[in-house]
Amino acid sequence: MSSSGSTYGDIHRYEPARESTAAAIAIVVLTVIEVVFVFMFVFALVSGWAGTEFGNMFVGAILGLILLDLAFILALYRKEFLPDVMIVKKRRRKWEDLYIDSDDVDGVSLTDGEQVWDTLKRAVYPYYKR
Repeated sequence: MSSSGSTYGDIHRYEPARESTAAAIAIVVLTVIEVVFVFMFVFALVSGWAGTEFGNMFVGAILGLILLDLAFILALYRKEFLPDVMIVKKRRRKWEDLYIDSDDVDGVSLTDGEQVWDTLKRAVYPYYKR
């Protein structure tokens, strides 16, 4: 990603939603069908249709249709009525995920005897102070 003046949190691309009338009508029709399926499901549970093997499969199929219909409603809503927004995010380097300071990225040299001895003391006794 190039650094062309974009900072963290800036909106990089914003395309408004289409808001088509056909999608609105389709969502209303799917919502009415959803309500009918929910009433059928509740009526089937109250009536005890799930007591038989066929009734159990029927009630499960109604529940599946409810969830499938809801998925179509949400997909249509996201596609037609929500804007397409891309926000710039800052990519962190790997050493930032490990909570290491930028000065300690290259690590510590093992040739310096004093640092090695302090590191060993700290490993054995974590409350050792420098």
